Amino acid sequence: MNYVEEIAAYVPRCEAEAAEKEIILDYIRRCPENILLRENRAAHMTASGFILSTDGKWVLMAHHDLYRVWAWTGGHADGESDLLKVALKEAWEETGAAHIRPLSEKMASLEILPVWGHRKRGVYVPSHLHLNASYLLTADREGPLTVREGENTAVDWLPADRLLELTREWQMDPVYTKLLSRGRELLGL
Repeated sequence: MNYVEEIAAYVPRCEAEAAEKEIILDYIRRCPENILLRENRAAHMTASGFILSTDGKWVLMAHHDLYRVWAWTGGHADGESDLLKVALKEAWEETGAAHIRPLSEKMASLEILPVWGHRKRGVYVPSHLHLNASYLLTADREGPLTVREGENTAVDWLPADRLLELTREWQMDPVYTKLLSRGRELLGL
């Protein structure tokens, strides 16, 4: 199934997801030639991984350079149409954790995430939207973690029951809350 079919087949579990799914599909219809590329400066596809420990008690997060908060992993599609592959690649690159794997190969949620204008590697990046597909991933807590220089300053397992207190990014609270709940559901907790 290609990414457009996967998004179209996604069954929203709340009003916000239904509205954002509709907008994401509209952007894809309007910009099929570059929606997977950053050259679409208004909006482009991204994929994120919400990484839970196998017991559902911990969430693997990276301390993000740009936003200076603990955040999930993820990144730009950069032309890749397999969004799960993007989420897994970013999770491995941003944490160094071994044995990251999907809890499910299906999208766990869809979001439109605003990105404010900022400088990256000395170049101004204007405000734009990330049309994001989220996936639930899992990993074992054993093993080393590594910082990805230029992306994050720390990587650690945060206690799931204190996640929102530690991430301190109010606009992400609903996203993290629903993903934690859906991940624990898949883990049978």
